Formats: sequence, C-alpha cells, structure tokens
Amino acid sequence: MASIIPTLIKKVWGSSLGENTLKASPKTCVSVTDLFARVESGNECDYDCTSCVIKYPKNFKIDEEDELYGTIQEWSTHLLVATGKSDWVRDVADEEGSVMEAIVKFANVKPNNGRLMLSASNIPIPSCSANYADPTSVLLLPAWIIIENVTPKSVDTLISEFINKGPVNSTYTCKHSPENISLPQNIEGLSSRPCPHSALILLCSQGTRDARCGQSAPLLKKEFERHLREYDLLRDLDDETPGGVGIYFISHVGGHRYAANVIIYRKENSFGLDYAESGEEASEAMSQSLHTDKGLGGAAQCIWLARVRPNQCQAIIKHTVLRGRVFRPETQLRGGFDRARKLYSW
Repeated sequence: MASIIPTLIKKVWGSSLGENTLKASPKTCVSVTDLFARVESGNECDYDCTSCVIKYPKNFKIDEEDELYGTIQEWSTHLLVATGKSDWVRDVADEEGSVMEAIVKFANVKPNNGRLMLSASNIPIPSCSANYADPTSVLLLPAWIIIENVTPKSVDTLISEFINKGPVNSTYTCKHSPENISLPQNIEGLSSRPCPHSALILLCSQGTRDARCGQSAPLLKKEFERHLREYDLLRDLDDETPGGVGIYFISHVGGHRYAANVIIYRKENSFGLDYAESGEEASEAMSQSLHTDKGLGGAAQCIWLARVRPNQCQAIIKHTVLRGRVFRPETQLRGGFDRARKLYSW
C-alpha cells in the first residue's frame, strides 16, 4: 500500500490484516477515560513521589498544552531488534548492515497483517559484538517471543514465518482462553522462545533525534529500577529469571515534544493483581511474592504514556506496571490497547 519511507522507524506495509493464522477480532475505539482503569482516589500521594531526587535538566521544556490522547498511529506488531546500543543514526534504517536496514530496504517479504512498528533497542547482541554481521535476536510483540540467530539475510523468513503468522494487537485474548501462539520453534536457522518477563518498559533514548530523549531515558531507567527493586522485580539486560520487568531503550517513537514517552507492555494479569476488587486486596497481594510470572499468553495491554517525569515512576510501577491502571489519563495517556477487553485508542 504505502511506499517505504526511510525516515521513520515504523513502517506501513499494507493496511489490511491479510491472511493471518490468528484472526483479528472486532474492536472498539474508546475515550481516554475508558481505555484503562483509572487509579482510584486516595492514591494521589503516590503520584508525585517526594523521595525522588532525580530531576530533568532545567532547560528540559516540553509541550504541556496539547491533548495527548489519540496522537499515536495504529500499529499491529512491534519488533525490537537487539543492537547493544542506546543511540543510533537519525534513521535506524540507515544503520548500515543492520537487521533494521534489511527489513526496511531489502526484504522481499512484507508484513501482511497491518503496520509493523520497528525499533532498534539496547538489548545486547548475543555475541556481545558491535558487528551487525553477527547474528542477533529480536523481540516480537504482542506475541511475546524472542527470535534468535537473526541476520540481515534471514529477514524474509523472520517476516513470513513469525511476524505474518503471529498475533496482532487486535487479536482477542482473555484469561479464560489464552491465545495459542503456534509459531515455529526452529525454522531455516531461526529459533524462538517465550520472553521470560511479565512486563516490559520501553523508553525512547535516541538523542540523535531529540536531546530530550537522550536526557530523560537514563534518568527514568534509574528511577524505575529503584522502585522495581523494592518488589524484587528488576531484571537486568542479561537476567532471564522468569517473571519480573524488563526495561529497554528503544529508538524514535515520535512525539518528542511530549517527552518522556514511556511504553508499557503487560501480559494479562501479569502479577496476579489485575482483578483485585479493592485497594486493600491489591495491597495484600503485593505483600506476597510477585516473582512468579502469572501472566497469560502474549501482550494483553500496551499503555503508552507521555510527559513522564522521574517523580512519577513510583506510581507508574505500583499502579500501571503491576495493575494496568493509569493516573491522570487526560494529561499523560497517548493511547494503546487492551486486547482482553477489545478496546483500542484508534
């Protein structure tokens, strides 16, 4: 449908879902206050954490006036490519010899199930090499799988056998009938396995696109890590202990003027707290072990926040990452999806 435009990391190859093995379901576009549960009153003290000493630079200026909700474009799948770096050339498709370049410029097979959002990430290359010729790994969402041994020469297989045959953001999933992701474990040199984490936090760190992203990402990461450590949920880049939360730097996602952008992917009921009927029930559950991955299937929710500051990290961990709820959606929610409820921001 659309021609390849190598100035974006997220590309559109056709607007229909095509012949996907996992069919998309009818979906409902909803208002900003209906997409995700709002944090109940009485928790405002969590929102602006007074114990946070990390602050953005004084010249860190962003747009505080625009209406945020609906400022993201629909996407169907999201691919994070491990590069071991936290910054890249302005357009990651121009990273010479990379998987990103191969997907955008040279692939003979195109995604046929909607828009693929393509991100470079700081996930380490398995060989710890900086050479793009060495095999790397990719993380495919919402399938929640890691595909290994990927090279520029294997991107056609990656697209045809994994991206095109996997679930999309509008594929229905629920706690009573988790999706059966029947993707190949090994094919033509590529191997796949489930991502071990229960939730993911993605931070735009690409300073070559906007200095604010390069400034905010490491500061937010440090503060998110501090609060995840309290629950023993922090997972370092090379830590594959089941459960927990992975934090990754990714390339440009748009909306610099609303920095910092924070994208949170969650499995259904990731930590066993989603269906707690009261704050007391949630607090009681939090006092128990959160280590075991309780989530079902692939990514059930994607919560895309903006204008995030370090002193809000505590609330985001406690309420958004752990429970799928949002503080002040009118001013910080850009969009996302809840596949279990068939709700979307587009």
